[in-house]
Amino acid sequence: MQIQRIGLIGYGEVGKIFSAGLKDKPGIQQVAAWDLKFTQAAQRERELAHAQQAGITAQPSMQALCEASDLVISAVTASNTLAVAREAAPFLRPGTVFLDLNSASPGTKQQAAALVDARGAHYVEAGVMTSVPPYGIRVPMLLGGAQAQALATLLQGWGMDAKAVSPKLGVASAIKMCRSVMIKGLEALVIESYSTARQYGVEDHVLPTLAETFPSIDWPQQGAYFFSRVAQHGKRRAEEMRESATTVREAGFEPFMASAIAQKHQWVADAAAAGVFQDVPKDAPWQAYADALIAARKKG
Repeated sequence: MQIQRIGLIGYGEVGKIFSAGLKDKPGIQQVAAWDLKFTQAAQRERELAHAQQAGITAQPSMQALCEASDLVISAVTASNTLAVAREAAPFLRPGTVFLDLNSASPGTKQQAAALVDARGAHYVEAGVMTSVPPYGIRVPMLLGGAQAQALATLLQGWGMDAKAVSPKLGVASAIKMCRSVMIKGLEALVIESYSTARQYGVEDHVLPTLAETFPSIDWPQQGAYFFSRVAQHGKRRAEEMRESATTVREAGFEPFMASAIAQKHQWVADAAAAGVFQDVPKDAPWQAYADALIAARKKG
């Protein structure tokens, strides 16, 4: 597998990290990006300036990006996974590799793969196993699909932590989605438990009991991280959890927990959109986030 030109669909947090991390890899002649923000007056100038400063080619359309790329990486929100594959597929050249980083259910990934493979391109699913920012392009990824092993070998040569888990589509996504029920569920539980404990004034009693049961976890620090990430990316996390709920449903179970987790993340996202956390620094202790939620509840 030979890749010289890479195209990122989605120039958000993940798209920016991946494009910057890949542009100087051996043999890479160009890294480009396409995002709807490139066409929106409110964000266009800022996003194009960022791309130019980062050495990333901002393409004028999805078609231009796909036609100019050997490897297309889809890095959008979970709810747009299938729509992006449907829009991109007609413009993919035969032999192009389409790497789908999005957090979607096995069924969604299989539908996307059918669209891409029908054009003679190669769909590879990725299960991104933890938050991207701390790791950059070295974030652990599980790959699935007929070309997963070949792509994993290439990405490993670039210093990335990519592992092919199955030539069958849906396996990598199932691993990712089942893990998300636990991880995003823990985030939701911490936010609900800590905020309630803060309201009752019993956090200094609750957290030590958690430390006794799970001594390997720094509960105040972990709580601060969970609050900050959900406050920043609650909408994206809620979408991912809806896909996790779909994954549970595809397995034949009722997604009671996954659905509730999605609701909790959406609730925090809505609070953030309403400005509840506007005065809370990103690196603030968890108590600051909980206090902001409590104050907003009292105002409401």
